[in-house]
This record gives sequence, C-alpha cells and structure tokens, in this order.
Amino acid sequence: MMIHRRTALLGLAASWTLGRSSLAFSGSPGGPDDPRFVVIILRGALDGLSAVTPYGDADLRTYRRDLVLPEPGQEGGLLDLGGFYGLHPSLQTLHSLYGEGQMLPIHAVAGHYRSRSHFEAQDYLESGADNRLSSGWLNRAVSVLQGKANRPDGYGLAMGLTVPLLLRGSAKVGSYAPAGSQHPDEDLYNQIVALNASDPITGPAFRNGLKARDFSDTAMTGMKNPSEAGKPRKPDAFMQLSTAAGQMLATPHGPRIAALEIGGWDTHAAQLGRLGGPLAQLDRGIGALRQSLGETWKRTVVLALTEFGRTVRMNGTGGTDHGTGTVTFLAGGAVAGGKVGGTWPGLRPGQLFENRDLAPTTDLRAIAAGVLCDHLHLPPHAIAAVFPGPKTDVQKGLIVSA
Repeated sequence: MMIHRRTALLGLAASWTLGRSSLAFSGSPGGPDDPRFVVIILRGALDGLSAVTPYGDADLRTYRRDLVLPEPGQEGGLLDLGGFYGLHPSLQTLHSLYGEGQMLPIHAVAGHYRSRSHFEAQDYLESGADNRLSSGWLNRAVSVLQGKANRPDGYGLAMGLTVPLLLRGSAKVGSYAPAGSQHPDEDLYNQIVALNASDPITGPAFRNGLKARDFSDTAMTGMKNPSEAGKPRKPDAFMQLSTAAGQMLATPHGPRIAALEIGGWDTHAAQLGRLGGPLAQLDRGIGALRQSLGETWKRTVVLALTEFGRTVRMNGTGGTDHGTGTVTFLAGGAVAGGKVGGTWPGLRPGQLFENRDLAPTTDLRAIAAGVLCDHLHLPPHAIAAVFPGPKTDVQKGLIVSA
C-alpha cells in the first residue's frame, strides 16, 4: 500500500438539517432481492487494539499493560476470536455474528492518508480522494448505481440530522431523523462534565444543571444509577436510527444504501472505563439493524470504519492518542465472516509506524471497493470514479453472496 502525505488542511463541508422531517423516496430502487449496504462512521478514532485485541502478541502488554483486558475464559475477559485475537466484551452481538460466520473484523487497516487531525482525516475518509472534494465516495457509488439501473432518487439514505460528506454529491439522497433525535446522548454530557470538572465555576454549574435534569452523580461518572437497576434499557439515539434505517431498507421500493455515524471514540483519558459505552452502543445498533431488516439481513453488508487508530503506547492519563492502523468491521448475512482478516504487522519497536502506531497493512479503500464490486456489482472500471486518484485495489473474498 502506497502511503501519500497530505499538505492541504481540509475544512468541514457545509451540511443541511431536516429536524424531525424526512424526504420522500420518489424513485423505484427495484425488487426486494436487491443487495443492501450500510456504512457506519465511528467519529473520533477507534482504538482497534482494544476493540479487537491481539492478546497473542507477546509485546502488547509491554505498551499498554493497564489497558489490556483478561484473556478469553477469564472473568471480565475478551470474547475469543480464534486464539490470537479477542473481541471487547461489550460487543456481544458482533461476537454472536462472528460465530454465525456473519462478522469479519479486519485489522491493521488505515485510509490512504496520513493525518492525525480528526477533521482532515474524516474529510479524506469520506471523500475517498487524494485531494479536497465536495462529494463523498458513497454518493459517487450511488450515482453509478442509479445510472446503471436508470433510477432517479431514493437509492441512498442519510440517517441523522445532517448529511455527512460521505453521501454528499450530485446523486440525490434522502435524509431521515426520528423525533427526539435532536437531544445529545449521555456520553456527550459525561464528556462535558469531565472537561469542566477541575474548573471551580463551570464544573459545579454543569453538574448542578444536569442534576436538575435528573442525572445522578453516578450516572455522570459513567456508572449506572442503582435505582435504575433491573429497568429495561431505553433505546439510545443510534439504536433508534439503526432501527429506522433497517425498516426503510427492508421496504421493497425503499433505499438500498444508508449511512449512519456514532461518536465517543476519542479516548485520550480513562480509556478503560470509557470505551465500553460507545462499543456497546455500536453493538446494540447493529443488533437493532439486523432485527429491523428481517429477511433482508441476508442480503446486507454493514461496514463500520473510523478515521484513524490510536497509539500503541498508553499515555499518562490512562488513554491513547491519535494513531494510524486500526480495525474495521464488516457484518451482515452477505459477509464471509467467522475469521479475522488482514495481515498482522507485529508490535515490536521496529514494526511500529513512526515508532508509535500500529502499522497499516490493508488500505481501507480496498475494503470498500471490494464490497462495491462484489456485493453491489459496480463494474471494476467504475471504482476509478468512486475513488479518484491512483488506482485503488479491490479486496476480494469479503462477500458470500449478493
């Protein structure tokens, strides 16, 4: 994989908001047997070494002894992925899918850029190009698919209050946000409290304000309120969006491609206690998506990706900083799962990227291109339009059927 350095700082493209409304889908995407594709952006940089832990690598604990969970079979331990890797215990649904051969984590993955800026890296991740573009690679894929099938609108769907760069471009797409999705989730409140905890003025003000909104002290430190023990969990915003996406994708003449996003991955401090929350949220969302898709799940591929990984070494505040290589998840009934993909680069000092990061061995664009070709049947020559620039390889063997 060729590594290109970027010098231009990319800004955030403008987005538009629909609030509680939704766009009608006027097109006719086709029959119920069409393949479905869902992309989930994990904003903030997921630590792949904690999500899919290579506990079999003898060098791992040298760098992050206090971040590594017990091995599979031990109390609170990782979920076994075949003897070398272990899945974070918050990913119970993904582990079940792995056992069914419907989940494929791919390790040591990175985009085609080398940036440690969230904004720059996310723009490159979503545009899929070597230079600044105002359109996203998934929108360009939608454009090819709609043209190929002579379908006007309705093929692509953005879930949430904004349309991400990933789905912006010349192809018209729908956007949907369910009622109540304007409210921030609890993780954002927790981060605000943590950032202001040492301030003698704003710290108490935020805590008192959240208490007035029925947040307990334990809830504000990421712990469950004992008074809420045994109560059924209320669906979070991501779970609601996932459920709605599945319902619309399952509609015979509804959209066929959807994009979602979830934050909470920027774990610079106290990572051991903080990472389980967003991982569980992702896990519940994929579970809700599967349930709402019903029989359509067997024709679905879900791709969860993040802008970059995190440092191999733990920092002084119990967290990790911006890195390079990370993990990408593929899930769905059309995925050839039940194994861990990618080439493991090793964690010895000489094997680290810039002596700090997991070295990337798989280009993220190759994974996306493989799904587009094998699952959505994009002709190989169309990949050059979806991912402009140097020729993008196509990762094969990811899909069972379409």
